[in-house]
Amino acid sequence: MQRVRVGMTGLAAVILLIAVVSVIYSSANREAPVSAAGASNAAVVANLTGSDNVSAEKGRDEPLAELGVAPGTDSTDPTAQDLAREQAHRQDSAGR
Repeated sequence: MQRVRVGMTGLAAVILLIAVVSVIYSSANREAPVSAAGASNAAVVANLTGSDNVSAEKGRDEPLAELGVAPGTDSTDPTAQDLAREQAHRQDSAGR
């Protein structure tokens, strides 16, 4: 009986400790971020890179293709483009 009481007390202590730490972390996340006078605005700095860079957008879409591990879906092979045009032409002809 003594072991059960000690075990339950230890379990309650751990649960209480987890609850206290959770409350502390959640209150810290609710606080507004501190910015120093004259410091740059984080939202502006994050947008400085811009979305003008097309290669950066491609890299986000296909990281393995950028590394050269896997082929990319953007095919620059002229034969593939010719096949796509021919197939589109056939579909247009069949639809008429």
